[in-house]
Amino acid sequence: MSKVSGKRRLCIFCGAADGLPAEYREAARAFGAAAARRGIGLVYGGCSTGLMGAMADGALDLGGEVIGVLPDVLGGREPGHPRLTELLRVPDMHTRKAMMTALVDGFVALPGGYGTLDELFEALTWRQIGTHAKPIALLDVDDYFAPLITFIDQAARTGFVAERARRFFFVEQDAERLLDELARIIGA
Repeated sequence: MSKVSGKRRLCIFCGAADGLPAEYREAARAFGAAAARRGIGLVYGGCSTGLMGAMADGALDLGGEVIGVLPDVLGGREPGHPRLTELLRVPDMHTRKAMMTALVDGFVALPGGYGTLDELFEALTWRQIGTHAKPIALLDVDDYFAPLITFIDQAARTGFVAERARRFFFVEQDAERLLDELARIIGA
């Protein structure tokens, strides 16, 4: 539970690149809207472009709470979203991830690149070492995460990832079902 507002919040990891296929942008916007309809606040990297911007727009267009955490180290490469409920500035990526973790009840990864994967794997690693016990979900738009899931399953089969750690995340292709499962886990 967020200690600031008493409201349930989710941390969203997703891509900031522009020019992505429309189905990914539409899925991100729909996810933001679905969270807003449920009264779930969103915390993300604060950017106005790519899936990040689409997700924020989907929530903001319905009056949802959206908090951005934007690191100064990016030097303007990710433009801050102008309509956010709140935009928090931090010095670096590590501080960004720690702040986002402190503000939320769970994590959701949508499609993205290296930054998204870095944030996802840090959330998984922090859960493995006991830094948090928050649920982690992947919204698997168009089987985007299928190769990654195959890799993680292989790592679990060979013993590089403990079976209990393999169960730290779940995968869903439908935003409403993903939010239903998170609500069941965190009591939202």
